[in-house]
Amino acid sequence: MTNPSSPAKPRPGDRVAVLSPSSGLPGILPLPFELGLRRLREEFALVPVEYPSTRKMGSTPRERAADIHAAFSDPAVRAVFASIGGDDQITVLPYLDRELLRANPKPFFGYSDNTSLLVFLERLGIVGYHGGSVMVELGRPGAMHPLTAGSLRAALFTHDAHELVPAEESGCVNGRWEDPRTFDAEPAMLPADGWTWHNADRVVEGASWGGELEILSWMLMADREIRPVAEYEGRVLFLETSEEMPGADQVYRILRNMGERGLLERFPALLMGRARNWSFESPLGAKEGEEYRVLQRQAVLRALSEYAPATMAVFDVDLGHTDPQLIIPYGGRVRVDGPARRIVVTY
Repeated sequence: MTNPSSPAKPRPGDRVAVLSPSSGLPGILPLPFELGLRRLREEFALVPVEYPSTRKMGSTPRERAADIHAAFSDPAVRAVFASIGGDDQITVLPYLDRELLRANPKPFFGYSDNTSLLVFLERLGIVGYHGGSVMVELGRPGAMHPLTAGSLRAALFTHDAHELVPAEESGCVNGRWEDPRTFDAEPAMLPADGWTWHNADRVVEGASWGGELEILSWMLMADREIRPVAEYEGRVLFLETSEEMPGADQVYRILRNMGERGLLERFPALLMGRARNWSFESPLGAKEGEEYRVLQRQAVLRALSEYAPATMAVFDVDLGHTDPQLIIPYGGRVRVDGPARRIVVTY
């Protein structure tokens, strides 16, 4: 198996596609979307280009696939951004033209349900970028978090090695996007405790694979774009969970089933994202939120102890559904240095 290659990067002044491969939420929640578009123009000097289903709720999988094809095949478009996630992108994959995408590689930025497209592109040999959605990270109220902005800028414009650093603050309590007052100030943040290391006695370097745990479980159930197990040997696994806040039992069972498949033991290192512990449906307080994270960490450690006891793990990495958010190259090189407590990614 050959590792994916990084596509050419955009430069200031270039056009970038803004798509909704999952949900057309920009059509009903325009405030964070318009803010994200403005920041692409003003802070990143890029020219966002929308497509027919970008603001269309209820678009069909065929319509969304057509937008993906149009964006990747347009030589004037130099990168592709997802507006936000959703829950049915897996239904878009059968309509994608593999040869068209393989012949027109471009950096794709997205996470959550966009894990599906990232896995698909990685199978084609194209490095993608887990993170950086228009509505959430670029559309953050008040200002982009400096760590997020720095990571996104490096991933967008460079092929450089970039050291990830633990955030000193973290948050996931949001205001309502329907309310203009939400965007008057930055979200409330709490002090962050940094990363927690497990089996940190070695250095692991390899191509990354992973994404949102729930989406990966769907792809595994559908056997969609999953390589033969042996091809994951030596890779760096990265995982995170969503605003649906799966319970510790569910997290353990998904990882257990990956273990039963013989998959979990193939990865000598795991980066586990800081678990989102607040949503409008589950508005946990600070104490309850921390308990939720502890239980999730214990569930992951239980699965590792049973199926991959030698795997090195780093918990509460600032990736995925967390603020700030660090961009993780998908299929790109990641170096996890346990003794030095350092993580370096190559964009």
